[in-house]
Amino acid sequence: MDNQTAVIIPARYGSSRLKGKPLIEVGGKPIIQWVFEKAVQANLADRVIIATDNQKICDTALMFGAEAEMTLETHSSGSDRIAEVALRHPEIAYIVNLQGDEPMIDPENIDRVIQLVKEYDTVDISTLVTEIKNPKDVENPNLVKCVFDNNGYALYFSRSKIPFERNTGHSKFYGHIGIYGYKRKALFKMTQANQTPLELTESLEQLRALQMGMKIKVAPVENKPIGIDTIDDLNNFKSQVLAKI
Repeated sequence: MDNQTAVIIPARYGSSRLKGKPLIEVGGKPIIQWVFEKAVQANLADRVIIATDNQKICDTALMFGAEAEMTLETHSSGSDRIAEVALRHPEIAYIVNLQGDEPMIDPENIDRVIQLVKEYDTVDISTLVTEIKNPKDVENPNLVKCVFDNNGYALYFSRSKIPFERNTGHSKFYGHIGIYGYKRKALFKMTQANQTPLELTESLEQLRALQMGMKIKVAPVENKPIGIDTIDDLNNFKSQVLAKI
């Protein structure tokens, strides 16, 4: 089947803060399985592929029934990793980059990203944001902020507080949810380009696309999933899982 839409989940073993993160078990399942099970619930995705640089992650994914592929260890970003997989599959026209540490992602949010990138001819990439309600989160460099124009196209992403409040009460703050939809050509255009100064400065790969003049469509959503970056995030996720048992 041509013109497939694939959710590709990059799962790297060597996380700087939580080594082997995809294999950490919560509620009897590795984190990567939690993510996969949410991804397959997306109505608009034809397939879900786990892309990893680690044989144990690959074997584990195959054991719980996922489609999984090995990738190079040298990729500098998740988008580079999913591009390697997409290159092998010319039948895939639309690609969702779903981080392997987002076990609480809402399948409806995956579908929203797919809708945005498929329905708008002017869109190269799609992504999601959510309004920041806690003032402390605005100052947190681990929560990436986003500003966008009146048509919903991203103007900038930053670890800093944006916009800067010279005058208060005029603007809301939005936190970025790290899921992306790509048109096939856009994914390869971005990943085959050199990293840009803004990307290197903030360590945010989406800034490469913006600095190249690519169009990123942004949609606000209500729910912010737990991304597992730190031990506190992991404990928070564990507590949520235990509360549902």
